[in-house]
Order: sequence, then C-alpha cells, then structure tokens
Amino acid sequence: MIKFVLMVNKQGQTRLASYFQWYPIQERVALEAEIIRRCLSRTEFQCSFIEYRGFKVVYRRYASLFFVVAVDGEEENELAILEFIHSLVETMDKYFESVCELDIMFHIEKAHYIVDEMVVNGSIVENNKVNILKPLALMDKLASAEGGIFSR
Repeated sequence: MIKFVLMVNKQGQTRLASYFQWYPIQERVALEAEIIRRCLSRTEFQCSFIEYRGFKVVYRRYASLFFVVAVDGEEENELAILEFIHSLVETMDKYFESVCELDIMFHIEKAHYIVDEMVVNGSIVENNKVNILKPLALMDKLASAEGGIFSR
C-alpha cells in the first residue's frame, strides 16, 4: 500500500505531497525533510530504494524533480513502484507536454488530480494514460467554454 507520493526539486523543496494515510503536520514535515535529505545525498550510482521508519522509500529523478513514493515495508515490490513512478511521469508529460517544476507549481490541482486518478486509498487503480487524462480533457474543454477555474 502506498503511504505517500512526493515531488521534490533538487533544492529539497516539496512541490507536491499526496498522503494516503493520516499523519500530523509536524510528523509530515519531519518525515519529508529526512526522506528528502537522504534521497538528495545519494549518488546516481546507488540504488533508488531506502528503508526508513518501517517504510520502503522508492524514488527516481527526472530532470530537476525527484518523484518519491513510500510504501509498506514488506508488502510491495520496489520495481513495481518504480514502474508506477515512470507511468506517473509519462502521464504528466503527456498532459503538460514535457512536465517541469513550474507546471507542478502553477497547476498543482491538476497534478493532484492525476495522482488521485492513479492512486485511491494507497492502491494503484489506474495506469492507462488515456483513462487518466480523459476527465482532465473534459474539464479543460468545459473550462475553456465557460472560462472557469480549470482553464489552462
């Protein structure tokens, strides 16, 4: 089960955090800081898996963003989580046309929507880019017709 998904820049600033289990804010801040510090301190020649406080933390760097996913310690396959991260990046690339940190910052609600379409209650429920992006395309179409909050 996925506990949380983070998107972090190279300076260690969290750009997106999506939690699927409740943690107090102080614990979230401490957890993110320690996990981010550990991920940023590793070289590209080290594996992308870390064990921390009972979590398996799987991360991958794409351009200037680190995508970090924490799962239950014993139950999950690390390679499957790496595949999920790659699918998430591909889906965001397709929607944002080459996703970058600014896309996440300026369209945070759409980035959260993509994550929420892929993961429900910590379980991966959708991996198909077309199925994930279809509702967003409809919202964009509606927003462009009405000039609403979802317009690009």
